Amino acid sequence: MSAPLTSLHRCCQRSALLLHVARQRWSSSSASPPPLHTRLLLFLTQRFYDVEMLLSWRSQLTRNQLQKKNAYYGYTQRFYGLDLASAYFILSLKGGFRFAGQSEWFYADQKGKFSWDFLNHKDTLLEEVDMSYTVINYRGLCNLEGQRSLRTLKLRGCPEVDDWLLARLHVFQDSLEDLDISHCPRITTGGLAALRNLKGLKRLDVSSLPGILSPGLVIILLEEMLPQCQITATGYDYSLNDAQGEEEEEHMQRQR
Repeated sequence: MSAPLTSLHRCCQRSALLLHVARQRWSSSSASPPPLHTRLLLFLTQRFYDVEMLLSWRSQLTRNQLQKKNAYYGYTQRFYGLDLASAYFILSLKGGFRFAGQSEWFYADQKGKFSWDFLNHKDTLLEEVDMSYTVINYRGLCNLEGQRSLRTLKLRGCPEVDDWLLARLHVFQDSLEDLDISHCPRITTGGLAALRNLKGLKRLDVSSLPGILSPGLVIILLEEMLPQCQITATGYDYSLNDAQGEEEEEHMQRQR
């Protein structure tokens, strides 16, 4: 039995034992049972630990599932090659991609089902990848690092995309031209500063990033770092706060 399940089992046993002892004490005593509010407090105290353990177990289970989905596909690489392993990883997260020199896109549906025809394209590099609204994270990006011909990467609305992942995008600095990281809640100013390595970037979408406090100033700094890049930034209130703006500017300057 795994550690979370063992802890949950012990918690349930402890709660049941406490309730049993309390009932025996009340039933064997000649005195009247405790007031209603006392019994209610005891009940809530016992249930509090049960709920707390359940939430902790659920959180641990979610983390384990996330790590499993973003695991390194080394076994697949050994048997099918680097490109097909990358393709399979993308489809397993319900993403999509297009091979270089091909017009057809491969996508997984809402249920995670997809066509296995991509296996017919062995040793063909990926040119465009769409991981929008998937749970890809810093660890899972290692499955794409061998795609040195990657021109387009869409990470729109990915809840696990953070500054660490953005810092790792430098492996695509010789090929990446189009990057969409809009609507990613965990991206901050420090992560955007890491994009300075993508000198070949032509299009960048940083719309609706809640971690950016002074978007107007950040966009100006991005334009200075990437003068050849067309930057899209919608969904912001551009009324700058001076204190926040100075702080974010200083932070990005340190990262450059």
